[in-house]
Amino acid sequence: MNSRISIAVLLFVTVMATGLAGAACTNATLKGVYGFTSTGLNGSGVPASNVTQVTADGNGNLTGNTTKSINGTIVAFATTGTYQLSANCTGSATLTNQDGQTEHDNLVLNNGNKGGFLIQTDANHVESAIAAAQGLATCTDLGVKHTYSLEATGIHIGVGQIAAAGQLALNGTGSLKGTITISANGSIASSLPVTGSYQINSNCTGTATFTPQGQSAINISIVIVNAGKQLVFLETDNNTIVAGTLQQ
Repeated sequence: MNSRISIAVLLFVTVMATGLAGAACTNATLKGVYGFTSTGLNGSGVPASNVTQVTADGNGNLTGNTTKSINGTIVAFATTGTYQLSANCTGSATLTNQDGQTEHDNLVLNNGNKGGFLIQTDANHVESAIAAAQGLATCTDLGVKHTYSLEATGIHIGVGQIAAAGQLALNGTGSLKGTITISANGSIASSLPVTGSYQINSNCTGTATFTPQGQSAINISIVIVNAGKQLVFLETDNNTIVAGTLQQ
C-alpha cells in the first residue's frame, strides 16, 4: 500500500476511535446543576407543568427543587432521585414528586452532554421535558443584564390555550421592560408594552413579575441555565399551567 495512503488510513482510524471514545457516557458524564421544564398530562389526566433545578453528583444521585402547576394549583417541593447512563448517552432517571412518590423517566443527553430530553414512562402520564446545564452563570440581578427573547405556552383555566412570544430587557438592577404578543385561545393581543421587576438568587433561581399593558400581572419562577444565556420558567399564578423560556 502506498505510504501516504497508509498514513491517511491510520489517521482516519485514529480520529474515529478517539471520537467514539469521547462520545461514550457514564454516570460521571452527568455532573453539575441542570434546569428543566416539563409539560403534559399527569397520571390523573390533568395538565401539569413544572420548572426544576437539579444537581447530578456524577455517581447516579439527584437532588433539587421543583415548582409545579397541577391543573392550575401551584406547589413547591424538594426532590431527590437517581439516574443511570449507558455508553450511548441514553439512560433512565427517577425523581420524587410532591407526594413523595417516585416518578420514572427515560433520558437522552445532547448538545455535547450540556442538555437533554426526558419523557416520563409511568403509565397514564403524557409528559416530556427539556433540560440544560447551568454552566458558569453569574447569578445576580446584574449577571442577567441582557435582552432576552421570550416564548411561553400552556393553558389558562377558564380562558383556554395560551401562547406568548416577545422580548424582555433586564436592566441589571431588578427592573425589566419590553413587548409581548399573546394569543389567549386564539384572541391576539399584539406587541403589548411590558414593565416589571425581577430578583435573582445566588443559587441561580429567581422570580419575576411583569405586566403587559391592559393585562393582569404575570408571575414566574426562574431557573438560570446555559451560562446565563437562557432562563427557563413556570408561571406561578393560580389557574395557569404555562411554562417557557427566556433566551439571548
